[in-house]
Amino acid sequence: MERIVEIERFEEEENYEITLRPGSWDEYIGQNKIKKNLKVFIEASKKRDEALDHILLFGPPGLGKTTLANIIATQMNTSIKTTSAPMIEKTGDLAALLTNIEEGDILFIDEIHRMSPAIEEILYSAMEDFRLDIIIGSGPAAQTVKIDLPRFTLIGATTRAGMLSNPLRERFGMHFRMQFYTPEELAKIVIQASHKLEKPSEEKASVEIAKRSRGTPRIALRLLKRVRDFSEVANEAEVTLKRAKYALDELGVNSLGFDEQDIQLLQLLVSAKSRPMGLSTIGAALSEDEGTIEDVLEPYLIANGYIERTARGRIATQKSYEHFKLSEINKGLL
Repeated sequence: MERIVEIERFEEEENYEITLRPGSWDEYIGQNKIKKNLKVFIEASKKRDEALDHILLFGPPGLGKTTLANIIATQMNTSIKTTSAPMIEKTGDLAALLTNIEEGDILFIDEIHRMSPAIEEILYSAMEDFRLDIIIGSGPAAQTVKIDLPRFTLIGATTRAGMLSNPLRERFGMHFRMQFYTPEELAKIVIQASHKLEKPSEEKASVEIAKRSRGTPRIALRLLKRVRDFSEVANEAEVTLKRAKYALDELGVNSLGFDEQDIQLLQLLVSAKSRPMGLSTIGAALSEDEGTIEDVLEPYLIANGYIERTARGRIATQKSYEHFKLSEINKGLL
């Protein structure tokens, strides 16, 4: 089921996201510590006239990893080639990518934790020695072909840093964990994006959208787009607080950014009365895939203290009990 607060990118929204994507440090809001450090490393690399060291960006989806990679390329005055690990199926696919880059270029690989071990082995020498070692043929007739590569920068992005092998992780010279955004930062993103959409958003309306965006810019932009639709149908010149609240309520996103699936998960854990529940049990109870629960539903709830992961399973925290009273849970109400 498609969720309005779904974090993963939908194909039909690709062009929409690109038009709203920041193109410079000034436009890129949030992740201040990462930006501060990257500015230093980029300036140092430019002074030495050498390629930037390899970078690993990790954290929940929708926090701006792809956008950050594109800004790095802009700041380095170089080209960027973008792909995702599942698209690199054969050694020839990786060889084609690497042999078509130029000195100082950036190769951005999304979902790098999904790279196959065989491809990963080839990537080691490319990252460390800037050389491709490809085996052609098999058995006694097999030959190793060595291809020198220009010095390039690999930027890997992942939502599951723990799934990366140690050898691959260690070959990245810089590791940056993307953090959830504050409501204040998201409100600025909404205001900035609303002007690009030529549909200004009142400050209070932008704050309301931000509060319900689960700390994630991608969700904030998606909600802004939907709220804009309600505003346009009502023939309003700008997005008002009243219209934003009405639209978000109609979309089923409450004041904390929870939708029906979030509430069902929290209700399930609260009703367990502090008994830990395993991921498979939760998945069966919610009729949901375990990967979706772990990668999509849980990160925001854990980061904001509504759920805890223990050795025996998931439990609801006191914060959840305070928000969802047991008597109301039994009635199926908030």
